[in-house]
Amino acid sequence: MERFRGLIITAGVVGAIALLGVFILVSATAKAYTCRSIWNPDPTPSPTAGASGDLGYVQPDMGRNHSNEPQTYTYCPPASGNHINNPPNGPIPGRVYGPEDFAQPNGWIHNLEHGARVILYKCPGPGCDDAGQAQLKALFQQLPNPPNCGTVIARFDEMKWSYAAIVWDRVLPLDTLDTTLIRRFFDMYAGRTNPELNICPAPSASPGPSGSAGASGSPAASAPASVAPSASASAAPSAKPS
Repeated sequence: MERFRGLIITAGVVGAIALLGVFILVSATAKAYTCRSIWNPDPTPSPTAGASGDLGYVQPDMGRNHSNEPQTYTYCPPASGNHINNPPNGPIPGRVYGPEDFAQPNGWIHNLEHGARVILYKCPGPGCDDAGQAQLKALFQQLPNPPNCGTVIARFDEMKWSYAAIVWDRVLPLDTLDTTLIRRFFDMYAGRTNPELNICPAPSASPGPSGSAGASGSPAASAPASVAPSASASAAPSAKPS
């Protein structure tokens, strides 16, 4: 023991540092949220004469308190709820977060509260490979990214669809990355439905014809007749994903 004391102490210190590093890594990447249910509103019917141009579904509001504690969201993906108030952990910087990046709803819900745009993609799914990531990055370049209000594009697996565009209290589910519908959705609602107004600039486009969201938890009116049949689920996929 005397002969190898230095070596033993060195090995012990290295082992302790390694364990500390593993603990920090696990803590930093551990989920800080749980989901009570995976939200799946019924698909929108085919457009009819006189239907409003509203896109997406209104999701029941889950509050907006600030908390650094792990959160349980009644609906996932969440369009509201308690969240972190500690930049850059919440709100988080606007950018495209890759499949291996770590962006939790506790952070980007604060972005929603300010009026920012959020786009989620599910893995495995079309948004997770190189081609899908390239499409998401191209879409990111098409969307406004003012200081402190940049668009967040992030992986989120606890949902029924391949993609979802989100503003505060409203979700646009999508089976494919329909960039036209996503931009229209954001033009209608970004910076308008959130409780903290005038932080993120609203788009110059006017709100949807109805001017407001539908009843809480109910699907919004179907898409205008000009939307192609393949995108008739302007507020949801044309068929429920399995």
